[in-house]
Amino acid sequence: MAERAALVTGASSGIGLAISRALAEDGYAITASARRPQKLEEAVAGLAADGFEVTAVPADVSSEDDIKALVAAHREKYGRLDVLVNNAGVGIGGAVEEAETKKIDMQIDVNLRSYVIAMREALPMLKEAGAEHGKALIVNTASIAGKGGQGWLAVYSATKAGVIGLSQATQMEVGKDGVQVTALCPAFVDTPMTEWVQGQVKPEEMIQPEDLAETVRLLLRTSRYCLIPEVVFSRPGDPSAFAT
Repeated sequence: MAERAALVTGASSGIGLAISRALAEDGYAITASARRPQKLEEAVAGLAADGFEVTAVPADVSSEDDIKALVAAHREKYGRLDVLVNNAGVGIGGAVEEAETKKIDMQIDVNLRSYVIAMREALPMLKEAGAEHGKALIVNTASIAGKGGQGWLAVYSATKAGVIGLSQATQMEVGKDGVQVTALCPAFVDTPMTEWVQGQVKPEEMIQPEDLAETVRLLLRTSRYCLIPEVVFSRPGDPSAFAT
């Protein structure tokens, strides 16, 4: 059994992969999950080549059955869970009056519903870890768009605002069990998800996935008596950083 273990969704690239690598470097055994098996296997192979303990479990987090199977696979492999990172996400731009129902549902299912189900399924293991060492951690990737709605990203903004509220409410329920919940709220991060805006903002001038990974390290290194409910990441001079 691993001394510490983490489960990360959306782990095949970007933020999820960076967090997986940081946790692996710090001695965590990792269950890495993403929707596309081949891309996930390539990412996991890169981590394994560096000597890290990591297992790939493909899952479509819009499926409740897939999430249940993912958590069960992690439990069977590692027997414990100290960190859950809900990071899978999808953003689809467009005006509200043109929104397609299937695209609305997809964003709600992936960005918000999956987080609820994953926490529900994982909390028994997280509470066991919290009872053992006083600080199990849930990290939910939200967005600066959840702090202040963004036009042409209305549904995405709504789901990310939901993630923030979900994180706050869950913390009220599980804090007594040694489990902390933090929402990460970044502006544009240099990931495949932000390729559409790279004509306006250079990738090297965006927030980097490693910035969020280092923040997860901070969350784990503070004392059990230090709760950080959310972290907002902004680019210097970006007026949207102050949206509330």
